[in-house]
Amino acid sequence: MKVEQIYTGCLAQGAYYIESKGEVAIVDPLRETEPYIKKAKEDGAKIKYVLETHFHADFVSGHLDLAEKTGAKIVFGPNATPEYKAHVAKDDEILELGDVKIKVLHTPGHTMESSTFLLIDEEGKETAIFSGDTLFIGDVGRPDLAVKTDLSREDLAGHLYESLHNKIMPLSDDIVVYPGHGAGSACGKNMSSETTDTLGNQKKNNYALQEMSKEEFVKQVTDGLVAPPQYFPKNAVMNKKGYGSFDEVLEKGNVALNPDKFEAIVNNEGALMLDVRNPEAFVQGHVPNSISVGLEGSFAVWVGTLIPDLKQPVVLITDEGKEEEAVTRLSRVGYDNTLGYLEGGIEAWKKAGKEVDSIKSVNADEFASLFAENKLEEVVDVRKESEFYSQRIDHDKVKNIPLDFINDNMKDYNPDKETYLHCAGGYRSVITASILKSRGIHNVVNIEGGFDAIKERDDVKTTDYVCPSTML
Repeated sequence: MKVEQIYTGCLAQGAYYIESKGEVAIVDPLRETEPYIKKAKEDGAKIKYVLETHFHADFVSGHLDLAEKTGAKIVFGPNATPEYKAHVAKDDEILELGDVKIKVLHTPGHTMESSTFLLIDEEGKETAIFSGDTLFIGDVGRPDLAVKTDLSREDLAGHLYESLHNKIMPLSDDIVVYPGHGAGSACGKNMSSETTDTLGNQKKNNYALQEMSKEEFVKQVTDGLVAPPQYFPKNAVMNKKGYGSFDEVLEKGNVALNPDKFEAIVNNEGALMLDVRNPEAFVQGHVPNSISVGLEGSFAVWVGTLIPDLKQPVVLITDEGKEEEAVTRLSRVGYDNTLGYLEGGIEAWKKAGKEVDSIKSVNADEFASLFAENKLEEVVDVRKESEFYSQRIDHDKVKNIPLDFINDNMKDYNPDKETYLHCAGGYRSVITASILKSRGIHNVVNIEGGFDAIKERDDVKTTDYVCPSTML
């Protein structure tokens, strides 16, 4: 028997490869299928099952393409209503895989179809659970992401309590927990950076598994939840109803466009220009009105948070060799309408004699001088509200406008004031500056290195946690 975790940092997502005696089960695969097919081929094995723990909200699963290419059976737990061919298993149903067995445990709460897959080895010993978004390392799944349900988040949290206490916690302490996500995912609020653990350790250390009443549990798991990214319910619907082939998405998007064709598609198709290079390169020179979301950060999450229409036509500006990766990572969160990329990148654009824009920047030393001389008109901290109130610049001209909600808060930017932007390290502030400039607000300055660099300065006063009424 072989169990392998295939972890994708950008989405903080864990897929799993289980092989026994030439038969394979894939748990919660990502959109692109080739890595799983290749792995099975190397093992001389055949993919028999694609196991889905639930209808994922934060990414588009590869279950449909994987089943189409391999003949594997898609398996969901009870209550699932997929609009395509799949096996909806009964609670406690046993799936045979080579010399091992996989038991379906219905664990509703995160969603009502949420299920955990219990792996039983060749000797009949229960060895691992693939818990999806029911149980994480250090946390449990948030109970407010179910699509089209009449149940409240409190109702779902109550179901989650019962699932954990009746199905998960009675299992042996030495069972290995393989969760659907780790730290950085918006599917929970307190996840560990560790991506596996024993159930016994989780019983000791996971706040949600401690002794408490159902009422106390419901309060704890619903407290402090913020609105999920806008693409979450859209991805869940895609996973439930179906979607187009990834191969077709890649073929359409991985197309080289010379500068004139690139420009024509922008003008004629209303395509959004997405520059996925690192923020430093974008600041120095970019196609006017393009939006910066660098591949090296939480690319898919920020695209999904900021671009409201999954069908939005997109053209890419990338570093050489990153074109296919960008198309792939967009498709993982349902953005399937990439129409090509700028051949030769920004250098080709310059050689064609076309206009190039840039973003004014200052480093932390320059910002400190302006701060000391009281020459700042406005400073905007684009970090999350929780980050801002944890520690921030202590100045009456500093305000918090989180990047997450920029589409709703454009009115809070004054185009007549020179606005200095910072986040934690520089990634989000450049995204913000690019969005503002694309919407006609050019009087912006990026602070290089963000708050991490600013707080190292002795001459810029910072203040620690103050809890505003909105966070009580």
